[in-house]
Amino acid sequence: MSSPISEAPSQILTAAQMRDAEQNLFDSGTSVEDLMEIAAGGAAEWVRRIAAGRAVTVLCGPGNNGGDGYVIARRLRKAGNRVEVIAPLKPTTDAAKAARESWGQEVRTSGGGSGSGVFVDCLFGSGLSRPLTGEHALLLRDLAGRNAIRIAIDVPSGIESDSGEVLNERLPSFDVTLALGAWKFAHWSLPGRELMGEKRLVPIGIEPVEGAATLVAKPRLSRPASDAHKYTRGLAAIVGGDMPGAAILSAHSAQRAGAGYIKLLSKHSHPAVSADLVVEDAPLAEALADDRIDAVLVGPGLGRGGAAKDALGAVIKAGRPTVLDADALILLAPNVLNRDTPVLATPHNGELEALCRSFRVIATGRRERAQALAKASGMTILAKGPDTVIAAPDGRLGLAPPAPPWLSTAGTGDVLAGIAVSRMATGSEPFEAACQAVWLHGTAARRCGAAFTAERLAHAIAPAFASCL
Repeated sequence: MSSPISEAPSQILTAAQMRDAEQNLFDSGTSVEDLMEIAAGGAAEWVRRIAAGRAVTVLCGPGNNGGDGYVIARRLRKAGNRVEVIAPLKPTTDAAKAARESWGQEVRTSGGGSGSGVFVDCLFGSGLSRPLTGEHALLLRDLAGRNAIRIAIDVPSGIESDSGEVLNERLPSFDVTLALGAWKFAHWSLPGRELMGEKRLVPIGIEPVEGAATLVAKPRLSRPASDAHKYTRGLAAIVGGDMPGAAILSAHSAQRAGAGYIKLLSKHSHPAVSADLVVEDAPLAEALADDRIDAVLVGPGLGRGGAAKDALGAVIKAGRPTVLDADALILLAPNVLNRDTPVLATPHNGELEALCRSFRVIATGRRERAQALAKASGMTILAKGPDTVIAAPDGRLGLAPPAPPWLSTAGTGDVLAGIAVSRMATGSEPFEAACQAVWLHGTAARRCGAAFTAERLAHAIAPAFASCL
C-alpha cells in the first residue's frame, strides 16, 4: 500500500445520496442480498490479502453493515482463514438476517479473550448519527486493542459519515478503512479521517450522482503546442505591495505551474529578483490595461493601507480573471465585486471567517461556510488548511486528500496562490484551477520531504507538474 490516496477522480456522497444511489441499483434489479455479496465480497478480498493467513475477528452490528461482516467472515473462512464473529446485537434487517444464517457458524456476543491478529469493525457503518453506547464503545476498544491489525468497513464505528465528527471519546484508530461504493465526507474530513489509516475504495457499481462532491485528483495537463509562444501559454500578472517578498514567491511559483509569461507589477526595487522575472513599475491601472494579461493575483504582501485598497480596486475594475489572497481578502468589500469576472479566493480559516462576516454568511461547519460564501459572493472559494475545501458558486464542491503537515510553514500559501493564478492564466476556470493548484501544491510538498521552506516548495512545483503530462 504505497499511498493513502486514490489517483482516480471519485465522487464523495452523503449518507442520503448513498442510499439513493443504492436504491437505483435495487430498482434496476439488483437485490439487497446481491449487493451485499458484491460489497462485502470486495472488502473480504482486501481483508484476506492484508491478513496474509492470520486469524480474523469480525465485529458485526444489527444493520446491513453487520450483514457485510457476516459475508466477510464466510468468505474468509472459505478462503482458509480462521474466523470468529462477535455480535452484541441480533440482526434487524432481512439482508443481515440472511447473511448471518449463511455464515452458519458460532456467533459470540462478547469479546472474551479474542485476540486473533486482525480485527474487522462492522458494528455500525455510515448510518450512525449518535454516539455508541458505553457497552459498545468498550467492546470496540477492547477488540481493537487485542489485535495487531485493525480494519474498518465503510466508516469506523463512532464517526459521523457526513461530517467526520468523532462521536465518542477514545475511539480506536484503524490501519485501513475500506469505503464501500463511494467515498463519504468522513473519509476526507477532520477529525474523523485521522482515525482511518489508509483508505481504499471498494466499487459496487454505483453510477455517477448528479451534484456529488468530488475528491481532488491528479490533473491531466498538456504540453505547449508546437507553435506556442509566451503569450499563447498565458500571461499572469502578480501585484506587489508593502512586503514584496510574498509576491516574488508567488511569481516564482507561477513560473513553474504552466503559464508562459509571469509579470510582477510593483513600484518597489527588487535587486534579488531572478533575471527571468519581468518587473513592471508603471502605474497599476496602466499596467493592468494590457489586453494580453490573462489572469491577475493580488494579495500576497499587499498590505492593508490606503495604497493597498487602491490596488485592490484597480485589479477588480480591470475585470481580468482574478485570484484574491491574503490581505486582499481582508480588504475586500462585497459591493466592489463584479459577478461577471471569474474570481478565486484562497482564504485560510481566519480569512474565511472575515469573509463570512463581510458577506453576512451564517453557516456552521467549514464546508458549509465555504459553500454559502461561494453562493453569496459569486467567487470560487479555496478554503485552505489541513482539510482543504473548494466550493464554486454553481454548487460544485471538491475535497482535497491530506497534504503533508510540513505545509504549515510561512509562505506556502503564497506558493499556492501563485500556482492558482498560473493555471487560470492558461485558461482553467476558477474551480478547475483551484483543484489543479491544490494537487500540485500537495504533490510538491511530498517531494520536498521534511522541514522545507516555501522557496524550496516553489522549486518542487515543476517536477510535480511534469508528473501530470
